[in-house]
Parts: sequence; C-alpha cells; structure tokens
Amino acid sequence: MAILEMRHVETAQELRACFALMQQLRPHLLDADEFVRQVEDMRSERYALLAVWEAGEPIALAGYRYQQNLIFGHFLYVDDLVVSTEKRSAGHGASLLHRLESLAQEAGCSRLVLDTGLNFALAQRFYFRQGMLSASLGFSKVLGK
Repeated sequence: MAILEMRHVETAQELRACFALMQQLRPHLLDADEFVRQVEDMRSERYALLAVWEAGEPIALAGYRYQQNLIFGHFLYVDDLVVSTEKRSAGHGASLLHRLESLAQEAGCSRLVLDTGLNFALAQRFYFRQGMLSASLGFSKVLGK
C-alpha cells in the first residue's frame, strides 16, 4: 500500500503535476502552463491548493482562500474539491474537508463555505454527509469580454 501525504502545492512543477486532476473538475482548463499562471496569480488573492499525494502523484485536491464579507465575517471558501476518478470513495475528499475545517478554525474563521452546481447530486450528498448544509442558492451571469 502506498504512503499518502497531504501537503500544499507550492512549486510550478507541483502545479503542473496537478493539472490533469484539476481538469477532471474543470474541463474547460486546456493548457497546463496557463493553469500554472492563473494559480500563481490567484495566490495574491490568498488562494492555496492542498493536495493528497500518493507515490508522488496528486490524487485529491482542494483549492481554497480566506475571505471576509458582511454575511459570514471571516470564512474559508473552497473553490475546488476533486478526487481522482480512480480514487473516489476512499475518504480523500473527507480528509481534505476535515483539514480545511481545521485550517479555518485555526485562522479564526466562522465558517467553511463552498458552492456546487445544482446538477451535482452526488457531490451534494457527499457534502451533506460531511455535515454541510445548503445555505443559499447562488446566481451568476456570464459577461461578455
């Protein structure tokens, strides 16, 4: 059995190693170099990427950032949560969420917040099992560039 390690993704090389896995969640991402540039840019907005590694390969990812607003005060927002198709149902997503919850508590956050599409029923069931509740219905509008 391979040894698992949970740690933050720090280098461009590690980000490139995460690209194919992130692409499972975000299929619109087409270029690894652009993915690296975008994540590095998002770091200025306190974005971080936490990964579960097995034999030097990422098998689960959680992208998150600390935010503040008038609804929640300080909170940790989960942008991305994905487990490799081959590694699902082994507890990796739950492990990442538990670690994010700990990080949020350590940072004095009042909540852990994430959004998921209405069409992702399996993801919603997973979040409910993790003790998360639906708190709102999000709306968005695509804007022309």
